[in-house]
Amino acid sequence: MSYIANFEKALEIGRPPNIRTLFPNSRALIVSGKVIDRAMLAKGNAMTIAANGRNHLIIRGALQAAQRAHAAIIIEIARSEGGANAYCPVNYWNIARQVDALCNELAITVPVAIHADHYGIKKPEDIPVAVVEIPTIFEAGITSIAIDASHMPDADNLLAGIELARYIPSWAGLETEVGEIKGKLGLSTKEEALFIIQGLNAHDIFPDWIALNNGTTHGIEASAQGIQVELTAEIHKAIADYAVSGAQHGTSGNNSDRLRAIASQTYTTKANVATALQMVSWGLEVNDYGNAVLDTNGDFIKIPGKGVTEELWQEMRSFAESKGWKKGDYKSLNLSFENKIMGQCKAVRDRMARRVENFIYTMLVEVFNAGDTARFGVEAILEAGSYDIGPKTGRIESPENWTPDKIRQRAATIVSDKGPAGDYDD
Repeated sequence: MSYIANFEKALEIGRPPNIRTLFPNSRALIVSGKVIDRAMLAKGNAMTIAANGRNHLIIRGALQAAQRAHAAIIIEIARSEGGANAYCPVNYWNIARQVDALCNELAITVPVAIHADHYGIKKPEDIPVAVVEIPTIFEAGITSIAIDASHMPDADNLLAGIELARYIPSWAGLETEVGEIKGKLGLSTKEEALFIIQGLNAHDIFPDWIALNNGTTHGIEASAQGIQVELTAEIHKAIADYAVSGAQHGTSGNNSDRLRAIASQTYTTKANVATALQMVSWGLEVNDYGNAVLDTNGDFIKIPGKGVTEELWQEMRSFAESKGWKKGDYKSLNLSFENKIMGQCKAVRDRMARRVENFIYTMLVEVFNAGDTARFGVEAILEAGSYDIGPKTGRIESPENWTPDKIRQRAATIVSDKGPAGDYDD
């Protein structure tokens, strides 16, 4: 049977309840994050981009790239980017509407998940807020979430994950995280990863992904330390019995060869890209690491005729300078300038989206091995006969061994170096 025929069937049964309620007449195949993970696993040695849609034109370019590559894809926004204190115009409560509208406008026929990345829990007092807020973002069309309590000690991280799982639909994609991401300092260990995954498993919680502190950072990467592929592979092997895929954060600071190694040598199926897409959309020069190239004065290099107009870029720069912002703070320009960006002529908007499209297409096809994975996502839905394709494994651990008291006792025996405190939400 042709892909389009299968797509039509998947469209009937593969859209989760919140998506059907919000968009009853839509032809966008918005799916659970689980579907995207299974598509990559079915192809093997493949991971797709989780594109942080910091502005509308990034989302447009990402969807165009996925359609061109015939790849299943994730569009996401992090809590710092699009939560209650957002610095981006795209947020947890409007991202699904933007994705759905663009999928219909552009006739996108690949599976797309909408992921709430880095739903950060930095202290136990954050949990009551999350209990109220998490249901609202699913009501707004989120189909996958990362509960990131990795800033807290291991026991509190696990207990937060257990508590908040009650407020996440069972059909939704789920990501957990261990080890706050901060580059070469405070790397995650097998013991930490096993502790989190085993403890969740004992409570019938089966994450689709785990994000590790495996040697990379978020934002503009100043060093060449990069992802430690061997460490990642070692940890993934240690948790293999629990069928958890890897989620790679901070890919913007790593070159294509290292990212190919992550796809081919580990169990990673999701690779977050945020800062690089922002820079590409604006028309800044970036290197193979996805980092913006700086001139001899330490300034960003704007490519004439690419991205925003030269006049608008100068206005954006002047605004940032008036605020005393460093290069890493330029991300806050997204919220301040979205309307001016969308008020540019169509030719400029199109070239912004097209540059994102070309960047992501190359990543999907030549680096991530995600080309032609759309069909595997559709097949996963048809095989399950439902939007809810279920977990990849069942309970292995005994609940009685993972009570709150025993969780704290176990955590006290873990030897790890979390490194200095940091704030790496993106």
